[in-house]
Amino acid sequence: MENLISLVNRLQRACTALGDHGEDSALPTLWDALPSIAVVGGQSSGKSSVLESIVGKDFLPRGSGIVTRRPLVLQLHRLDEGREYAEFGHLPRKRFTDFGAVRKEIADETDRETGRSKAISSVPIYLSIYSPNVVNLTLIDLPGLTKVAVEGQQESIVQDIENMVRSYIEKPNCIILAISPANQDLATSDAIKVSREVDPKGDRTFGVLTKIDLMDKGTDAVDILEGKAYKLQFPWIGVVNRSQQDINKNVDMIAARRREREYFSSTPEYKHLAHRMGSEHLGKVLSKHLESVIKSRIPGLQSLISKTIIELETELSRLGKPIATDAGGKLYMIMEICRIFDGIFKEHLDGVRSGGDKVYNVFDNQLPAALKRLQFDKQLSMDNVRKLITEADGYQPHLIAPEQGYRRLIESSVVSIKGPAEASVDAVHGILKDLVHKSINETMELKQYPSLRVEVSNAAVESLERMRDESKKATLQLVEMECSYLTVDFFRKLPQDVEKGGNPTHSIFDRYNDSYLRRIGSNVLSYVNMVCASLRNSIPKSIVYCQVREAKRSLLDHFFTDLGKKEAKQLGKLLDEDPAVMQRRISLGKRLELYRAAQAEIDSVAWSK
Repeated sequence: MENLISLVNRLQRACTALGDHGEDSALPTLWDALPSIAVVGGQSSGKSSVLESIVGKDFLPRGSGIVTRRPLVLQLHRLDEGREYAEFGHLPRKRFTDFGAVRKEIADETDRETGRSKAISSVPIYLSIYSPNVVNLTLIDLPGLTKVAVEGQQESIVQDIENMVRSYIEKPNCIILAISPANQDLATSDAIKVSREVDPKGDRTFGVLTKIDLMDKGTDAVDILEGKAYKLQFPWIGVVNRSQQDINKNVDMIAARRREREYFSSTPEYKHLAHRMGSEHLGKVLSKHLESVIKSRIPGLQSLISKTIIELETELSRLGKPIATDAGGKLYMIMEICRIFDGIFKEHLDGVRSGGDKVYNVFDNQLPAALKRLQFDKQLSMDNVRKLITEADGYQPHLIAPEQGYRRLIESSVVSIKGPAEASVDAVHGILKDLVHKSINETMELKQYPSLRVEVSNAAVESLERMRDESKKATLQLVEMECSYLTVDFFRKLPQDVEKGGNPTHSIFDRYNDSYLRRIGSNVLSYVNMVCASLRNSIPKSIVYCQVREAKRSLLDHFFTDLGKKEAKQLGKLLDEDPAVMQRRISLGKRLELYRAAQAEIDSVAWSK
């Protein structure tokens, strides 16, 4: 069971090293979930003397006013044999065998954090003491509760200390060691008052009475120690500290323990309670209780750690990878983000994500509807046919068939298909542009870097515009091809009307009669409809080849080319992540490291059944 306390000791040290002090923050805290014993007492309650009695060493700073200005996490490790020594968490490779030097280092480390302004700090100091004269135990010594600020301290110090004490003892995993002097009325005890507010049933509170030997003659603390007055869930424990004279004379703590035992065993009022009095008994009781609490909390702790690791990993994944420091790393990072975006864009076109079906809708609905709306009948009205046929004949009427007239009528009709063709190109361009913006928004990695997001968006749109221009050129060429070369076989298969269209002996006016012109208009309309049917199939092919296919193949090719020419500083400007996000990622990374280390520590312990 001893390694359970050692386990919590290691986890507490890891918490402090990685910035988890149990303070209110947006990060999950492991510190609050760890069982601990917090030592609470007012100034001059004998709190320091109790701790020194448990340790068996004189090592805590002393003086007037508020001496303890930072939480002191005191981790005691029992040695079977060997010389006593101490180690600080902030000086892991330095052993202190002189406990006077330990006292000085506590004071110096407090000043390093708070300055010499006598302010307080919630950042703990870690002190491990290894000795044959201690039990395995961890105690957190908190600043003494006070009612008046001393010179050099802000007036808020009184409330600040109480808030700090409460922040520890109000947590359900905290065991409260409430130190109260027996020579003062318990009704005025700061420790009992604050303990009862956070633990009204006394389930987590151990009461310690100090200065029993200094009570007025004719009075004693028997009713309290027997649980008849100020009853707690656990029996009160009385201790006898060294007197100020003993401290001044540097009386050995081991000798002081012996005197304490003699006092309780020889004093008639307390003789029947002697077996459960004294600092040695206090240390053993607390050690045993802490072990049992830790053991009961382990399953819940394991569950909490596993759950929090998943939550931290999820948020880190959402925040994305940290920015590389070298030019090559930055370039690779940008390329990877662009590939993710490009992949999402392709998924939209290929139907994995929504949106690509809109392109087909242009070809299946929009283009055919636009072709149907072309008013070829107006273009081939009787008056227009007569006008174009006459103009094409010029000064010499046609002999057999008005070939030039046919060509002009066909060209003037077919050229109007350019409108729907261009509209189809623009419609597909608009769809591709919308898919780019949609893909940009769906690329979580781009949300980290606003400048890169803008650059990628602009580069993709510019590529689409180049592809649109090429597509429009190629698609209009299809229409121009139909104008520049007519399908001869179509006309060869038409029935010839010699009387109406091929007899040169008829007058010119007979050759331009309504029946003849209607026949020409009908032939031209049939040919134009054939061309429309052909272009209805070839225009989508041209658009897909020039726009959709190219967008899938080379949407960011120009951007990649320009990217390779940029220097590290320019690449860094593209990766302009929000500083708050960067700090959040660093903090989450440290917290994840803490929880993984905690998980490994717990898994390494062989729990006793």
